[in-house]
Amino acid sequence: MGFVKEQKEKVLGGEQITKEEAMRLYEEPLEEVCTAADEIRRYFCEDRFDLCTIINGKSGKCPEDCKYCAQSAYYHTSTEDYPLLETEEIVRQAKYNADRGVLRYSIVTSGRALKDEEIDQMCGAIRAIREQTDIEVCVSFGLLSEAQFRRVKEAGASRVHNNLETSRRNFPNVCTTHTFDDKVEAVKAAKSAGLTVCSGGIMGLGETVEDRIDMALTLRELGIRSVPVNMLNPIPGTPYEGNPRLTVDDMRRITAVYRFILPDAAIRLAGGRGLMEDKGEGCFRSGANAAISGDMLTTAGYSIETDMDMLDRIGYRVVL
Repeated sequence: MGFVKEQKEKVLGGEQITKEEAMRLYEEPLEEVCTAADEIRRYFCEDRFDLCTIINGKSGKCPEDCKYCAQSAYYHTSTEDYPLLETEEIVRQAKYNADRGVLRYSIVTSGRALKDEEIDQMCGAIRAIREQTDIEVCVSFGLLSEAQFRRVKEAGASRVHNNLETSRRNFPNVCTTHTFDDKVEAVKAAKSAGLTVCSGGIMGLGETVEDRIDMALTLRELGIRSVPVNMLNPIPGTPYEGNPRLTVDDMRRITAVYRFILPDAAIRLAGGRGLMEDKGEGCFRSGANAAISGDMLTTAGYSIETDMDMLDRIGYRVVL
């Protein structure tokens, strides 16, 4: 039995692959790895697809120095700055997405963490969304405490998004104003508050293959079931503006190996999908089974209608 098939059978049998085995999968033929990953996806997740949209609820002037981010106050970019959006606008866009079949909607805000008075305002928006639509509400409000996450949950949110971004080893190369452990503690706080957590990272930050695998293993240890896989869009004005763009095949291998490590997770193509010539279809045939649709925070994405047509053609069902 070949190595890829051996690892596939191991995962299908309920065992976890090791770091060394995941590293070796990176050296195996791409198509073989991707085909096996899709078989694992079908076994654990069937034809279910988790499609979400996001709204940039507060933009720019972020005091953190994440080197990839157009919203950091450290860098000179063309990103628009504005405070928290009014509840009416957040609800309007929630209704727009719900009417188009999207089942999950995330409010994302810039900054290290929302202040208590800002959380109060966002809790009002969450309640209004839940009262006026059936869409699930996710939030990305930064490094909140467990008590703050509980307030968000009580308002009607069901999931928190907080990316690890990269491995523990590589994190100080990406950001110095907060730590990898700050991220992990926020993830644990959200889970303790009774929220599910969506957490992943960005590929193309100068990380190694080992960094990518180490991050996936940390996510597995944390019990994360929704994993965004972003491809860096090198934004002019940020320190990473000159980073080489990854290819579709790079992303296919990443999502495929992640499927071996996280067999029952929603592996979600997120930022950077707009740079892919195939709109991410190759990844959706290589283990990925979730996506962010519509525009990203500071870059354009794909329309909901276009994504729905593609997913229907591939044979996916959009469900929670």
